[in-house]
Amino acid sequence: MTTVALIDYGSGNLPSADKALRKAAAAMDHPFDVVTTDDPEVIARAGAVVLPGVGAFAACRAALEARDGVIEAMNEAVSARGAPFLGVCVGMQLLATRGLEFGLTPGLDWLAGEVRRLEPDHPDRKVPHMGWNSLEGDLCSPLFSGLGAGVHMYFTHSFALFPDDPADVTAWCDHGGVFAAAVARGNVAGVQFHPEKSQGAGARLLSNFLNWRP
Repeated sequence: MTTVALIDYGSGNLPSADKALRKAAAAMDHPFDVVTTDDPEVIARAGAVVLPGVGAFAACRAALEARDGVIEAMNEAVSARGAPFLGVCVGMQLLATRGLEFGLTPGLDWLAGEVRRLEPDHPDRKVPHMGWNSLEGDLCSPLFSGLGAGVHMYFTHSFALFPDDPADVTAWCDHGGVFAAAVARGNVAGVQFHPEKSQGAGARLLSNFLNWRP
């Protein structure tokens, strides 16, 4: 059985992420044990790791650091052992080198880039960016298997991750200007949208993540 560690650091979308992952895991042929945890030993040994997140970059980074040994355990599982990783919303943003929300805050630096505020070029495009929007690009990542071009996902955010290397972007979104809707490098992936709120398309993405063997 594969343990999927859903990192508990007080994120507001933790219950819905837990429910969505459990539902996806229950439909898989291979057995998965979804564990919501801040136990470094469980995280370090996990077969896959998911980092949720809502709110401000700096606050989420501080909350993650406040959980003793959690970041070190994530590094052990993901960087040292190669366990698949999925960051969701601010969980994706924390992959960056730095965040510029309420000052400069260092990120995990797993993916070079910075998190900055959306600046739409049209007055009809409001910030926060909230609601359904389509994904652009060829969606060639295994996480998008079975999802057609232009699939819609649910977003709610004011900041986004802008990677240094465009090759790290696996899907774009346009909200009066393009930003990374999904990223991946090696066994590390992130999505700016909320799969747990994206109905069937989000459920398919979570199933694809559980099946992912980078």
